[in-house]
Amino acid sequence: RNYLGITVHWINPETLERESAALAYRRIKGKHTYDLLAQAINSVFLEYHIQNKVCGTTTDNESNFVKAFHIINIRYFNVTENSFILPPHHRCASHTLNLIAVKDSDKVFDSCGIFLLMPLHDRADPRFVWNAYLLQDLSARPEQYKFCLPIIHGFISLNTVVVNGVAFNWGIISRRGIHRAGTRLFSRGIDATGNVSNYVETEQLIEVNGNCSSFVQTRGSIPLFWYQAPNLKYKPKPQISPHEDHQSACARHFDVQIFHYGKQILVNLIDQRGPEALLENAYRNLVQRINNQNIRYEAFDFHAECRRLRWDKLNTLMDRLAHDQEQMGYFLLMRDGALLSAQDGVFRTNCIDCLDRTNVVQSMLAKRVLNEVLNRLEILRKVEDHPAFENLFKQIWADNADVISIQYSGTGALKTDFTRTGKRTKLGAMKDGLNSLTRYYKNNFADGYRQDSLELFLGRYIVQDGECTSIQCPLESERNWRYATFPLVLLVASSMLVAHIILPSRYTTEILLYMLFWGAMVAGTFATIIHHGKQYVDKPKLL
Repeated sequence: RNYLGITVHWINPETLERESAALAYRRIKGKHTYDLLAQAINSVFLEYHIQNKVCGTTTDNESNFVKAFHIINIRYFNVTENSFILPPHHRCASHTLNLIAVKDSDKVFDSCGIFLLMPLHDRADPRFVWNAYLLQDLSARPEQYKFCLPIIHGFISLNTVVVNGVAFNWGIISRRGIHRAGTRLFSRGIDATGNVSNYVETEQLIEVNGNCSSFVQTRGSIPLFWYQAPNLKYKPKPQISPHEDHQSACARHFDVQIFHYGKQILVNLIDQRGPEALLENAYRNLVQRINNQNIRYEAFDFHAECRRLRWDKLNTLMDRLAHDQEQMGYFLLMRDGALLSAQDGVFRTNCIDCLDRTNVVQSMLAKRVLNEVLNRLEILRKVEDHPAFENLFKQIWADNADVISIQYSGTGALKTDFTRTGKRTKLGAMKDGLNSLTRYYKNNFADGYRQDSLELFLGRYIVQDGECTSIQCPLESERNWRYATFPLVLLVASSMLVAHIILPSRYTTEILLYMLFWGAMVAGTFATIIHHGKQYVDKPKLL
């Protein structure tokens, strides 16, 4: 049996003496891998409401704890009992964690400089390391650390720009989360641990003569248990799971987000009428029940407000978010080490897919920050004053939209004509129509295989010894007789209908009756296929 023991140390504000107590003693069932340890540690922090109060964590030994600390994003150092004198604490059957008070942690962190000595794969935020599972064997051997290169999945664009004789670097980096990663219609909503689908952190970076600025935004699926399984219909209706504990999972999600980023401004862009209204109402009510002062909900019906190409209405949303953005700020560190500004909070934007509408709003928020930073550094008052740079800004943000969309939905983003040109065009609407049809095909007939590939790559599905020989292969599937019969009948009926339309020199009563018969066959067969649509969809087999 494995046990996790946590001892906490703090400074008594009255005596200024360090005090200690055994905080938790939990059994870890199964193998004590780093992901299970991280989950156990995080649950203790959430239970005692100390996730924002812990300033340092140490372990006596064991490399899995090092990885666990990264998962919950806590500063740590690896230390033995002899190299740093720990106060008396309760031993356990496994390893001991110690939450060190400021009085001790500053001394240790300043003296050891452990972060700079850590291998690159341990420095990386584990939420975004896509090859973490593939690196497990190598990262267990210190002599192989130099080969452990962490890989992110998302978008990177870094550019050198010259404006008014001043050269600076500007770019954006989008990092896709590894938890609950998947394809558009097979990965929706939240899981019990608080991870959401299509979670992406996007950071805008500016570097001018050693002065560095950063602005971070996030996106992620609506944090409810909901699904929208493909069934051959153009837009399957979203459904909310009725028997799940939505509030606990959603609260856990926001606890983690607040831990990482601070206050959450939730920008919800989905429709407030029609099928999406179900999600909007549930999301709004859930946020109200959670009643967290670090969360503010802002709903904006993108399609209703911007119908008939009235995209100028987005300025209304920007005005509503202006006060939040002013309070939130951005990160600005001068080359002399002076911190002029720090970002406190984040905009968490979503639409139904967290793609098209989300991209538009995120680019507008980023542009407002870019204007403020460049103006503060006395380079440029507004991006619009430099057409070449403005065009670069639009193109890069549109490229980011396309890449993130391809990774999730299989096609480029919709509405990128607005991002690229600043206005909605009819040509852009036609391109969106083509992309929508391509999405329909891929989401229904190709994404099952792609979802299985992600399950294997991320290590969520482990191939067993003897699989497909002594053990049944999970990729084998038995199709219902309808799977081949009805499409074949539809093909024959359609061919006969077309033949009776174009071949006869004149339409007799007999020909018209044949056309009516084959037309009825086409309509009936097509309706039957749609009714049993889920049987024709390419479903993942490893979920």
